[in-house]
Amino acid sequence: MSVQADAAQAPADSVDELARDVTRLESLRSVKNLQRSYAQYAQFGLWNEMADLFAGNGRILWGDKEIAGRAAIVAWLQERGGPVGTVPGAMNTLLIDDPLVSLSIDGRSAKGRWRHFGLMGDGKGGTAIEGGMHENHYVLEGGRWKIATLHYWPEFEGNYADGWGNVGGNALPIVPYHFTPDSMGVPVPKPDGRAPRSGVSLGMLAARIAAMNAQDDVRNLQHSYGYYVDRKMWDDVVDLFAQDGVIEIAGVGTFRGRDGVRKAMELMGPAGLRHGELNDRPQFGTIVTVSPGAAEAYARGTEVAMLGQANEGKASWEFSVFRNRFVREDGLWKIREMRIQPLLKADYRTGWGNDESGRTSPAPLPAFLGPNPATGKAVNADGQTIVSVRPLTSAVRASARLAVSSLADLRRRYLRSLAYDGSMNVSAAYGFYLDDAQWDDMSRIFSIKGNKQSPFAGYYIGRDRIAGAATARYGAQPDAKTYRRGMIPYHWRPQPVIIASHDGRSTSLRARLFQPFTSRIDKASGKPNPNAISSGMYPNDQVVLEDGVWRMWTLTIDEHYFSSPNWQDGWAAAKEPPPGERPPASPLMQRYPPDIAITELGRREEGFRGGTGTTITWPGILPMWFHYRNPASGRTPERYWPDCVPCEMRPEARLTAHGYQLPPSGPQSDGIAAESGKAAGQP
Repeated sequence: MSVQADAAQAPADSVDELARDVTRLESLRSVKNLQRSYAQYAQFGLWNEMADLFAGNGRILWGDKEIAGRAAIVAWLQERGGPVGTVPGAMNTLLIDDPLVSLSIDGRSAKGRWRHFGLMGDGKGGTAIEGGMHENHYVLEGGRWKIATLHYWPEFEGNYADGWGNVGGNALPIVPYHFTPDSMGVPVPKPDGRAPRSGVSLGMLAARIAAMNAQDDVRNLQHSYGYYVDRKMWDDVVDLFAQDGVIEIAGVGTFRGRDGVRKAMELMGPAGLRHGELNDRPQFGTIVTVSPGAAEAYARGTEVAMLGQANEGKASWEFSVFRNRFVREDGLWKIREMRIQPLLKADYRTGWGNDESGRTSPAPLPAFLGPNPATGKAVNADGQTIVSVRPLTSAVRASARLAVSSLADLRRRYLRSLAYDGSMNVSAAYGFYLDDAQWDDMSRIFSIKGNKQSPFAGYYIGRDRIAGAATARYGAQPDAKTYRRGMIPYHWRPQPVIIASHDGRSTSLRARLFQPFTSRIDKASGKPNPNAISSGMYPNDQVVLEDGVWRMWTLTIDEHYFSSPNWQDGWAAAKEPPPGERPPASPLMQRYPPDIAITELGRREEGFRGGTGTTITWPGILPMWFHYRNPASGRTPERYWPDCVPCEMRPEARLTAHGYQLPPSGPQSDGIAAESGKAAGQP
């Protein structure tokens, strides 16, 4: 067994051992929220608050620049951010997401790799775009987590009119990893020595673990809402709300009750997508906090809407902040209040340098979910609009009662939340290795008996076959130290829905494919080559704990839901191929045939390139598949596939055939399927 595998959590033999583990997982999550807070503060020009997130000797390494010390950091942030927060329409949206975060063995530092996509505008027509990778270092200082080094590696840049291209017009190196294929799946390594006396009780640990479990459930609910909105599944959206739910859209109105929720959704149009209609609204940087007793929770993040009517050649952008409140109703989490603060609306052709919202003052600052995580000081939220709410009813309070269980059961519940963070790391690692053409390392994040779909071809089973397919399709793995890429198709995997099994040893995973491209600058014109954004879905992934390391069990990609011919014209310029014309088959079908061809999967691959039936190409609407039913009502989606996609052809590929539990695929409580409207084990 490897050192990393041996570093996995061993069963706790005392309250003190579990207390130390809980503290370490809380630390990992604090680091993630620290970085998310950095992006959320940047959106409103809170330069001092951003600088407060750094350690006393903190610094920024930005390409070949070094900015050290609080005063220098504030000045640099303000110079970069410009008039955000003071000029209507000015924007500084930093999408920093898709994290792979690793805690140190002593629990006092951490390292994190994040993707970065910056979308900036001065409110007067000027724009900028930037993107790259963070490999950041965090430290525990004075009892609070802080940024020691924010190390950003620039990879692309440009402006809205021309698009973006590789920094300096050059081929791009691989950003060094802080992890390996073995350590990536151990977000919280085993500490040295015996745990010190904690002085905590089982009841105190139960409350802290319940809060982490609730964070996972609420994040899943929030992200599921986003997927339902993408496809205008209004019945499912309404199901997610409490009976007395409220939606407030700043500058538009307040909508109460389930009928009101439906009316608010229908502001985007009737249910269902029509041919050529795009309503993609990916969510980034979601922070979730839970109240004492896990009776209510809040989520705050950024929504970037990519909208369009390709049949009419129309496309637009919308940027918003959401701040939502959740309560337990009949034992299940529901959305009680949704507050949406629109920041900017822009026609695609003119871009976000020209805000079309008609706002004459900067957008109000929606309240944050707590004080500055590095200082404990409140962050100003003057001007926010607050929905008047009723206090929690006794029924809601009762449904959130915490049961104090045995030490062994608390360990199990803890492992369920560790599974969430382990799965996030595996998810991100897959995209990072894929971007960098590291086929061998990519295959090693899979379980020994794992399987992976290669686009438009089929499934390959086992690490050797997975690596072999990538090599046959794209060529041998390059040397990571010397490799330079002229073009990168990024594989962001944001907005995860991760459902852990009851025993915490397996998860099901859904993630979005958010795929911006970058390439060299054209030497003749000095402008970027065509670069654009595509989208798809990883709808049926599964992750398992194998020899102490979280690894991918199965991976499926459904793509592309939409794509753009180029940056200037965007997704609304796409045209369907002539009738009867089929895209070419994957070269793998001849070079390296899959173990299971997607043509063998019938309806599940209908419409997808290489699959059965007529191929659907944007602006046609590909089917969206779900591995779960509505988490609040149990409503079954039209396209429902709860297990791994190749399981019907190969039953031996099922988790359950290898001693793992299949996570619940509908309403659940503590990893146990619950009747819709009543969670198992609740009063």
